[in-house]
Amino acid sequence: MFKRLREDIQTVKERDPAASGILEILFLYPGLKAIRMHRVAHWFFRHKMKFIARAISQHAVKKTNIEIHPGATIGRRFFIDHGTGVVIGETAEIGDDVTIYQGVTLGGTGKDTGKRHPTIGNGVMIGSGAKVLGPFKVGDYSNIASGAVVLDEIPPNSTAVGVPARVVKRNGKRVDNLDQVHIPDPVSQEFCKLNAKIERLEKELLKYKEKEEKGE
Repeated sequence: MFKRLREDIQTVKERDPAASGILEILFLYPGLKAIRMHRVAHWFFRHKMKFIARAISQHAVKKTNIEIHPGATIGRRFFIDHGTGVVIGETAEIGDDVTIYQGVTLGGTGKDTGKRHPTIGNGVMIGSGAKVLGPFKVGDYSNIASGAVVLDEIPPNSTAVGVPARVVKRNGKRVDNLDQVHIPDPVSQEFCKLNAKIERLEKELLKYKEKEEKGE
């Protein structure tokens, strides 16, 4: 247990440049506290003491604002950065060396039974506010962009963005021409259409007035 705790503290030191010391990480990082409490809750859950497991889990939510179901399986060196609003479902499985940020949901769609939540491969990074929903896998060493909504399997070594998410990079090469900076503005496009229609109607009205003046 203490060996795993040292490993978790070292993980925070390596991945968070704001971490200034061991005591700060141990006592003031909600992500680390949530993971520590989850490991205890998970032990009780696996040994069929589900009420105690849920009690520990709910206590962790009050302390950290991070909700990890005691049934979720989590690998080593898991890092939750900031952590507020993170939700991890019962049948979620998380590999080693995974990093997630605030507001991430590893949840279900309500359409599945049994395995309802995603499997996250090793070395995956999930950006703030992303939602990964359903019983599929996010492949090893993939990145999920902030705010993405992932509803289908993501291959290994991929980058997924958007709502719904789609893969734009795989094995370091772009596979999609999606431009996240110069995305067309649908509201602006509709205004352009309306302006063009107004201009056409004004021209027709002007022609009609000219004909009336000529007595045609």
